[in-house]
Amino acid sequence: MNSKSRGRALSVLADDVAACRQCPRLVEWRERIGEEKRAAYRDDTYWARGVPGFGDPDAHLLVVGLAPAAHGANRTGRMFTGDRSGDWLYRALWRAGYASQPESTTLDDGLTLDGAWITSPVKCAPPANKPTTAERDTCRPFFTREMAALDRVKVIVVLGGFGYQVACQELGVRPRPKFGHGVEVPLDTGRTLLCSFHVSQQNTFTGRLTEPMLDAVFSRARELGVE
Repeated sequence: MNSKSRGRALSVLADDVAACRQCPRLVEWRERIGEEKRAAYRDDTYWARGVPGFGDPDAHLLVVGLAPAAHGANRTGRMFTGDRSGDWLYRALWRAGYASQPESTTLDDGLTLDGAWITSPVKCAPPANKPTTAERDTCRPFFTREMAALDRVKVIVVLGGFGYQVACQELGVRPRPKFGHGVEVPLDTGRTLLCSFHVSQQNTFTGRLTEPMLDAVFSRARELGVE
C-alpha cells in the first residue's frame, strides 16, 4: 500500500469510528460525560464520540493503549490528549523524536507525530476504564482495519496488559508470553511487540512507571524500527 492509499484508508476508518454506535453502554456513557462534564472543562464542547487513531500513516511505530479517557480523549477527540496520562506519553515520544512537541492539550494545538501512530483497541470511553469482553470484540474490526492499513509498522508498543492481550490476539501470538514492562516478543512477520506499563496515574503516581523506564521503551522501539 502506498502512502496516499494508506492515508485514505485511515481517514475512512476515522470517520467510521466517530460514527459508530454499536455498544449501547459505551454510547450512553460517552455522551452523558459530554453533557455533565468535569467542572474544569465546563466551557468545553466534548467530542463524546468514538476516538480514532492519530499520527503518521507511514509510521514504523504503533502505540496501543486501552481506550479513550472520559475527560481526556473523549473530550478532545484525540488519543491521550488533554489528560495526565497523555502528558507522560507525549513527553516521552517527544524525547524519543516521534512527537513535534512535549505536550498535547487540544485537537488543534499543532502536535504532529513523525514515524508513530497512536491508537486503542476500544474506541469509546468505558465506565471505570473497563470495557466488557463483548465491547472489546465489537470494536475489534476497527483495530483489524487499522493494523492492515499501517503496513509499515515494525514495532508495536503496548501500554498495559489489555492492549497486549488484544494485540497478541490480532497478531496470532500463541502461546502468549507473560506481560511485563520491557518484555519483547519477536514475531514471525519481522515485527516486534514491546511491552510497557500503562501511563495511567495509578502507575505514574505510585512510581511503578518512571520516565526513565518509559524512555527506555521508546529508545528500544527506535532501535528496532530502524530501516
